[in-house]
Amino acid sequence: MTTIARVLAVMALMLTASLAQAQGKVPSERALEALVKATLLSFNDANVTGNYEVFHAKLSKPFREQFPVERLAQRFQEFNKKHIDFDIIAALKPAYDPAPAVDDDGRLLVKGHFPTEPRQVYFDLKFIPSDGEWKLIGINVKIDDPK
Repeated sequence: MTTIARVLAVMALMLTASLAQAQGKVPSERALEALVKATLLSFNDANVTGNYEVFHAKLSKPFREQFPVERLAQRFQEFNKKHIDFDIIAALKPAYDPAPAVDDDGRLLVKGHFPTEPRQVYFDLKFIPSDGEWKLIGINVKIDDPK
C-alpha cells in the first residue's frame, strides 16, 4: 500500500466519524483537512490516470447526474494532457481564504490553496450533506504562481 493510499484511508476514517455527527456545521480542522485532501487527491488520481470512475462515484448525486464520467474527463482534459500531478498536497496543510463556512443553503464552502512550489494549487470546493457525509457538488482547481 502506497503512502498516499494509507494517508487517504486514515483521512477517510476520520472524516466519516466527524461528518456523521456534524452535518450543517463546518467540520473540525482535522476533518476538514481530511475532506479537502481526500477530494483533491481523488481528483488528482483521476487526472493522472485518465480514469474518472472512482472520482465520479464519490460525487454527490446531483453532480454525478450533471457530469457523467465522460464529461468529467472532457472537462478536466487539460490536467491530464499537461500531466499535472499535485499529490504532494498529502504532505502539506491547506490555507483557507476565506474561512470555510456553511451557507444558507446548507452547502459547505471551502476555498484556499496549498503552498506547493514553484506553483501553488488553488481550490474552490462546495459540498452538500448526503448519506451522513459531505459530498462534492462543485470543484474548481487551478495551478498558478502565487499572487
